[in-house]
Amino acid sequence: MHATTGDQFVQHGRVVGQADKVGEIVEVMGPEGTPPYRVRFADGHEGLCSPGPDTEIRHRTTEERR
Repeated sequence: MHATTGDQFVQHGRVVGQADKVGEIVEVMGPEGTPPYRVRFADGHEGLCSPGPDTEIRHRTTEERR
């Protein structure tokens, strides 16, 4: 899994009805875009995250990076 700063980190709910947790990657700490990532979530807290099988990285488009 590879990411860049500004990509979305999406952790899908583990049970039916549980909402996804979506955050913005604010720092890529591994080499060449690999985990771990520092992620800022909507409620303002930040965490050090290593993606698991229930995680998706949504990459920003070229237009969004400008």
